[in-house]
Amino acid sequence: MTAELPLDQVRTLLAVVDEGTFEAAAAALHVTPSAVSQRVKALEQRTGRVLLLRTKPVRPTESGAVLVRLARQVARLERDAHAELGLSGAGEPVRVPVAVNADSLATWFLGVLTRVPEELRLCFELRREDEDHTAALLREGLVMAAVTSSSDAVPGCSVRYLGRMRYLPVAAPEFAARHLTRGPLHDVLTEAPVIVFDRRDDFQDGFVRQLRGGRGGASALRHHVPTSEGFAESVAAGLGWGMVPEAQAEPLLRAGRLVELAPERAVDVPLYWQQWRLDSPALATVADTVAETAAEALRD
Repeated sequence: MTAELPLDQVRTLLAVVDEGTFEAAAAALHVTPSAVSQRVKALEQRTGRVLLLRTKPVRPTESGAVLVRLARQVARLERDAHAELGLSGAGEPVRVPVAVNADSLATWFLGVLTRVPEELRLCFELRREDEDHTAALLREGLVMAAVTSSSDAVPGCSVRYLGRMRYLPVAAPEFAARHLTRGPLHDVLTEAPVIVFDRRDDFQDGFVRQLRGGRGGASALRHHVPTSEGFAESVAAGLGWGMVPEAQAEPLLRAGRLVELAPERAVDVPLYWQQWRLDSPALATVADTVAETAAEALRD
C-alpha cells in the first residue's frame, strides 16, 4: 500500500529548508514552532526516513531532498494552474530558476533570454555553476532546469541533447615562446603556469593527462580566475595557458593574441538540457528556445 504524502507536511519541510530553522519556518508559515516540528516528525514517520539534519542551518538528507524537490514542483504547478484559471495577480511574472555553466553564459546562453517571447513575462533566475555540478541543483530542487554535461537524467527530469562545446588549448604567443619551447608539449605543460577557473576545475589537468597517457597533470603553479571572460583574458595576457571555449578563442587567435598549442587536440564537451518533467507552458517554451539557440551556437 502506497503511503500518501500530505501536502501541508511537504510544504512545511520545504519551508524549514528554505528558512534554515524551525523557528523561521514557523514565522513564514504563521504557525508555532511546535506545529512545524510536529508536521516534520509526522512526515518522517510516514516515510520511515530521517528527512532533515538538525544543523544550523537545517539541511535535508538525501531522502529529504527528494521531498523538497517534490514541494518545489508542486508549487510550480500550482502557480501555473492559478495563472491559467486567472486566479493569480494581474500580470504576475513567472519565475524560472535555471543553472548554467559560466562558459555557456558567456558565449551563447544569454541569446536564449532575448528570444523568449516578452508576453510570457518570465523572470529568469540564473545560477552559475560548473556543467559537471549543475545536476546537483536539480536534485535539490533549487532550479527547474540546467545546462549540464551529464546525459543521465536526474530523477523526475527529462534530458535533451544540445550539442558540443569545443575548447582549444591556447596561450599568448610570448608565453608560449617563453615556457613551451623547451621540450615536448606533454612535458612542458606539467611545469608551465596554468589558468584554472576554481579549485574544482581539473579540465586543464585532464588535457595534460590525455597527452601523457593518463599520467600527471598541469603545473602546481596555477592562477584561479573564476569568470569565463576573465579566464580568456588572463590567458591572452600571458598569465598562463588554458582551455578556452572556441567562440572566445577565435577572435583572439585572429588578432594574434593567442596561439593554439595543439591544433589537433581540441576537446569537445557534450552539453544537455535537463528540466523538471512538468506540464509547464513556460518551461516548455524556454526548453524549445534553448534547443534552437544551442543548435546555432554549438557543434553537432
